[in-house]
Amino acid sequence: MRRGRFRPAGAALAALVLPLLPLTACDRPAAPAAHAAAGDPAQDADRGRRTPSVVDHVRTDDPVVFLTYDDSAERDPAFAGLVRERRLPVTLFLTDTVAGPAYGDFARLRPFGASLQNHTLDHRSLRGLPYAGQRAEICGQQTKLRSRFGVRAHLFRPPHGTYDTTTLRAAADCGITALVLWRATLDAGGALTYTRGDHRLHPGDIVAVDPDHPTATNLTARTERLLRTIEEQGLRVGNLEDYV
Repeated sequence: MRRGRFRPAGAALAALVLPLLPLTACDRPAAPAAHAAAGDPAQDADRGRRTPSVVDHVRTDDPVVFLTYDDSAERDPAFAGLVRERRLPVTLFLTDTVAGPAYGDFARLRPFGASLQNHTLDHRSLRGLPYAGQRAEICGQQTKLRSRFGVRAHLFRPPHGTYDTTTLRAAADCGITALVLWRATLDAGGALTYTRGDHRLHPGDIVAVDPDHPTATNLTARTERLLRTIEEQGLRVGNLEDYV
């Protein structure tokens, strides 16, 4: 599917704002934090933006759901082929210390619909960290994404799905407009689980696909099975950037 096919008309659709409560994600090991250079003019220019919305679902009548991946999708070489063949508008949330060695692989997926967004420099749990540490993690990865891809990411997924009001303030100051969580998860065995609501997919659902669990079924096979489920329910994969 080509990007932008389901772009909503008029003003951007309102996102569902969630309470500031931590959610649990598929844990990945966090490395020691690295700090972004202070006084980056491009980052400082972003200060004063509105507090980002927090979304796990998009309010839309379009028959779309959104597939998101956190790092390490490149570990399955066939996954890139699937994105290219189906022109899937997947959203990849990248951590520099995890995804950095594969940045070239991710760059080659962009023309086929992949969106590259922010998942911090080092995958530290942000909740409870002081503002300076949280800003360094988020703004530091903004700088990496700009320098490697020319991307000014506006979507951010906090590591492990945990955040606090300081995270929202730091994210805003780094140019982030939305914190992206998930209502459904495709687990290591290929089953869909849900954080709330009905145990079925609905238009506008954001799905987190766990890419790198050590005992996970092949990522490409799990994604293909999920695509069949999506199609059987009369849904399609949408481009999250067109809606949030």
